[in-house]
Amino acid sequence: MARKFVLKSRRPGEEIDFASDLNEEQYKVVTAGGYRLAWLVGQGIDPARIMLVTFTNRAAREMLHRVELLVKQKTRNLWGGTFHHIANRLLRMYGSCMGVASDFSILDREDGRDLIASCVAEAKIPIRERRFPQKSVLAAISSFMQNTLASLEEVLGRRYPMFLDDADRIETVLALYTQRKRARQLLDYDDLLSFWLKMLKDHKEVRDLLAGQFLHILVDEYQDTNAIQGAIVDLLAAKNRNLTVVGDDSQSIYSFRGASFENIITFSQRYPDVQEYRLETNYRSTPEILSLANASIACNSNRLEKKLRAVRPSGLRPAVVACHDHNEQAQFLAEYILHLLDEGREINDIALLYRSHWHSLEIQLELQRYNIPFRVRGGLRFFEQAHIKDVLSFLRLLHNPRDEIGWVRALRMLPRVGGALSRRLWQHINQADDPLREAFQSEAAGLFPASARPFYISFIKLLQELNELSSAADMLDLILEEFYEDYLVSHYERAAQRREDIEGLATYAGRYNTMEAFLADVALAGDFSGETVVTGPEEQEYVTLSTVHQAKGLEWPVVFIPWLADGRFPTDFALNTQEDQEEERRVFHVAVTRAQDEVYLVVPQVYRSRSGGLIMMKPSRFLTEIESDYTEEMFLEEGLPYLTSGEKQGPTSLDLPPSSGRKNAALNPVNKKKRLPSVLKDPPDEED
Repeated sequence: MARKFVLKSRRPGEEIDFASDLNEEQYKVVTAGGYRLAWLVGQGIDPARIMLVTFTNRAAREMLHRVELLVKQKTRNLWGGTFHHIANRLLRMYGSCMGVASDFSILDREDGRDLIASCVAEAKIPIRERRFPQKSVLAAISSFMQNTLASLEEVLGRRYPMFLDDADRIETVLALYTQRKRARQLLDYDDLLSFWLKMLKDHKEVRDLLAGQFLHILVDEYQDTNAIQGAIVDLLAAKNRNLTVVGDDSQSIYSFRGASFENIITFSQRYPDVQEYRLETNYRSTPEILSLANASIACNSNRLEKKLRAVRPSGLRPAVVACHDHNEQAQFLAEYILHLLDEGREINDIALLYRSHWHSLEIQLELQRYNIPFRVRGGLRFFEQAHIKDVLSFLRLLHNPRDEIGWVRALRMLPRVGGALSRRLWQHINQADDPLREAFQSEAAGLFPASARPFYISFIKLLQELNELSSAADMLDLILEEFYEDYLVSHYERAAQRREDIEGLATYAGRYNTMEAFLADVALAGDFSGETVVTGPEEQEYVTLSTVHQAKGLEWPVVFIPWLADGRFPTDFALNTQEDQEEERRVFHVAVTRAQDEVYLVVPQVYRSRSGGLIMMKPSRFLTEIESDYTEEMFLEEGLPYLTSGEKQGPTSLDLPPSSGRKNAALNPVNKKKRLPSVLKDPPDEED
């Protein structure tokens, strides 16, 4: 585990005593071969000959400020910042060798997408006659190609196989996009890195100049670098070979963004003279938590050997909580959070970390029922996501044909139908006694121009089929199959994950006897009006809900990890190859090591299908593949005042020892009178 060190502040003129401020591991790292920034500057290295690369400008500013406090020397000449920040500076200085003017403009994400859309129009792609990726998906394809140094065919085959037949057309659009940018001296974010690498590869004079200038190169969070970033670093370090990278291969979990695990795992092969220093002392977690983390990650065959050691005293072993099904899982989480609060825990001490966003669906609703404030970190609440609101708009207009928002949202998904046409239809049908029946009439279809009319007719046919169904779950299935899947893959990035969200929503909807009851619960969990909800000062405390990826780098005293069953965590996607499975195990490692004091590993034993049948679930291999000594098992006894340990119940109970006297919460009926503020509502801004 790579851990940043923090040095104590000093009075002016006071010398830095690295040996007394740092532990033995840290001191060896800081002083070896001219490592850390403060040591380098303190040893008299010219800051202009040092490059510090981080993944956020904020992290770079904090490091530089800390160095100035320590060594009382300005570091403004040091090259510090993100890869994109440094690329911007260098290209303005040396980009003319490639025809890049020093006053080039940088396209932000949205402007880049708009330019791509104009290139699609210019290429005369018949997008209304066939499924073709929209501007955001084309931008994602372009970005992934540049960051992974992969060809278009490789990217489509790996991530967008549904568009392989359109490879030639996509290539035409992206070529036009590149031409337009060059003609107008525009660079998007990915171009900054692409041109930096091209400059180093194709222009020896610039490469030699920069490789000679940077005597020391330091890269933080190296496990998160992608192929192009790794190649840039290797070229810059080729001359002086004073390269220091800090990273933890066990936290390399961003391959879906293009991060290259190979950069850190093969570092010693590219630099056979490397000196490796392991920062294995962990200041965050108890020995019991680290024992579980070490045992789990040791199951990966492709890893750098290390073992985390705790400095904190012994605590509770991580608890495995076997719940009957996903509904009981959600109820347990809510009840146990209330128990922890009664025992003196602060609500901000608690986090629920899940593998996929849809895993939080029942949990969010259950927390709301128990009046437990929560906030989803780094994203929207489940029902506030754009793709969820898209499919629910069909159900809303069928349930209440006078739901203007539902009509307009659904209509705007149709090709060649924008806001003006959607409002025109709404104004027409709103005058009728039965807006839905009016929408089915030929007069309504006549409001659309000839180019859009076929799409409206198909839309009406879908509504008629949906109107014959009584189950919200069946409706969602039909919407996905007949219309939304095509829309999803062509309009949104990460279409597979979004489809999984919708399938999870359909399964959840199967619990309800009526669409009315389902939509009522959904409405309580998310604000569909689009208005910003202002929360009071008393609502600044909350349980954190987060995907594991969004939680990386953070910590909480108490962490719950739900849905620990094969197919959920690890996901079905990760069971195909050893490489995917090992990354999934690293995700689990990150989740466990976010906890300081307590970890609860929650395992639903069966999954309730839409028809009410029970499907047996296998406990996550991340639990069954390790020795039972690393955890203790807790059992839920419904109706008793406490969760207690005892004899194992049920055929799928994990083979683990009984609890060692942990006092726990009841699994009781909902109590809405707990002394907690109302549920927080984040502003429901949608994703692009």
